[in-house]
Amino acid sequence: MAGPEFNLGTRNDAEEKHWRMVGESFTGMTSRSDAAAGAIGQSLEQIVTTAQAVGLHLAEVLKLDPSATAELMEPILRAVDKVDVALATGEAMAVNTLAEAISNVGELLAVRLSGNYDIDEFGFDAHFQEKVWLPIWRPFFENWFRVEVIGAENIPSDGSALIVSNHAGVLPMDGMMTMVAVHDHAGRNLRMLAADLAMGVPVVAPIARRVGATLANAADAESLLTSNEIVAVWPEGFKGLGKPFGDRYRLQRFGRGGFVSTAVAAGAPIIPLSVVGSEEIYPKIGEVPALARLLGLPYMPITPTFPLMGLLGAMPLPTKWIMEFGKPIETAEFGPDAADDPMVVFEITDQVRETIQNTLYRNLARRGSVFFG
Repeated sequence: MAGPEFNLGTRNDAEEKHWRMVGESFTGMTSRSDAAAGAIGQSLEQIVTTAQAVGLHLAEVLKLDPSATAELMEPILRAVDKVDVALATGEAMAVNTLAEAISNVGELLAVRLSGNYDIDEFGFDAHFQEKVWLPIWRPFFENWFRVEVIGAENIPSDGSALIVSNHAGVLPMDGMMTMVAVHDHAGRNLRMLAADLAMGVPVVAPIARRVGATLANAADAESLLTSNEIVAVWPEGFKGLGKPFGDRYRLQRFGRGGFVSTAVAAGAPIIPLSVVGSEEIYPKIGEVPALARLLGLPYMPITPTFPLMGLLGAMPLPTKWIMEFGKPIETAEFGPDAADDPMVVFEITDQVRETIQNTLYRNLARRGSVFFG
């Protein structure tokens, strides 16, 4: 299939008409005064080139014969033909969007089918996180919760750090939003320390590991930190995630400070993260303990919309979020041996918790409306 042909010579006074090809199914007579012609032609050429490259690459990877290759290319080229109307009416933006979509899907398929991606010892697949997982959650981050990120510059551009955050919202949506924030605003991949429950469910566990999560234990956390990763932990655990709506933005216990011991042992700075907005996405007004025990869950929540509205009630409310990454609390000055000193661990734990709590109160007052900010 040939690409578009344009003659974009100097315009003359007579506005000379000429014929040009647009794809293969549309031939039209246009004027050289068509200002969008160049952009439109380049867009279609990009689509055609990308479609051919993707088809040939996949055919090579899958070791297809010529007839199978043609069959693989057919739907791609058929989609290309559909842009003829857009081209004829000058809708260059629509064509550019289609070209970008085909290019992105083609790249994803080519990489995944060829196996040209790396998985580390914890099961983390950076390509899967960036190309598949983050695009799922980014619309929530940007358009649904309209997350305002403060202090992203406190996340180091290289080297390790331990992000410690409050935890709320019934479902761990704050973890997904933190992953997007760290990637998009600091340019780093986030490695999350997850609860035993999340890492033990057959369907959830493989996906969790692939997107960067690992079991919340000292050995895994220290290994990641000494490998210069950005690690996140939510010390409140299920007590924070499932607390009643009446206790919103009141931090629960941070355990025994195990996260501090790990950070001190690795010499990694601790970055307090305060998240406003997650508490109201599923206002928990009650629970069903018997059903929770039956299903092996820490709680079975009742919210104003769930289970009353069924699956529709599982949609989070569009609250306005503010995520503030505080200034790093350095731990290297204490030395690795201080990881076993209960006084040092208690002091830093208290400092982190107090910083998060005070920042929550400050940003709550600044936010104003729950939904409009």
